[in-house]
Amino acid sequence: MTKQTILGRVAQLAKANVNAVLDQAEDPQEMLDQLIRDYSSHITEAEQAVAATIGNLRLLEQDHQEDVDAAREWGEKARAASRKADELRGSDRPALADKFDNLAKVALGRQLQSEKEARAAEPTIASQREVVEKLRSGLEEMKGRLTQLRAKRDELVARATSARAHNRMLDAVRSIDLMDPTSELSRFEDKVRREEAKALGKQELAASSLDAQFEQLEGLGDRAEIEARLAALKAAA
Repeated sequence: MTKQTILGRVAQLAKANVNAVLDQAEDPQEMLDQLIRDYSSHITEAEQAVAATIGNLRLLEQDHQEDVDAAREWGEKARAASRKADELRGSDRPALADKFDNLAKVALGRQLQSEKEARAAEPTIASQREVVEKLRSGLEEMKGRLTQLRAKRDELVARATSARAHNRMLDAVRSIDLMDPTSELSRFEDKVRREEAKALGKQELAASSLDAQFEQLEGLGDRAEIEARLAALKAAA
């Protein structure tokens, strides 16, 4: 897997909009649990990719260090061969001195080659170090998103449970409203009031009839008094 592919995948996963996904969930707990499993799997995959990239970087660093060490060793060998050549030339052994000078030249050539290889690897190592830091940062962001996702899962599951309980309560209240026993009591109360009104009517009717009878009696008494007075007047004459 190339570093661009790794970086792209880590960045894509790290920037996942958790809330937008959750807003579309019909069954919050099931959806969230599956999302957490998927996200955890992506993190595991990213961790493996980061580990492989770090491993490649360490190999490059080891090779670079070997080139640096080799350049130093070849430099020491070149100095040793050059000193030996100088000693032999001073003791009138020019042929052998030339041999050690040639060995010094060979060592210097190896030293130069090792230095070139070390320098050539340095830009790649620097680039790989930057990639590793970005991957680590992206991985940490993913883990932070996973923590956020788990917290969101707990929150939404609690809210969903509360909402279901609330809806059950509202359904129960609505059922009670539809089968309200007080409506029957109201009809019975109306019937009682009608009976009471009927009794009042009869009572008023009876009272009015009795009053009429008393008025009739009072009328008879007045006529008798008039007749009596008339009789008295006639007798006085």
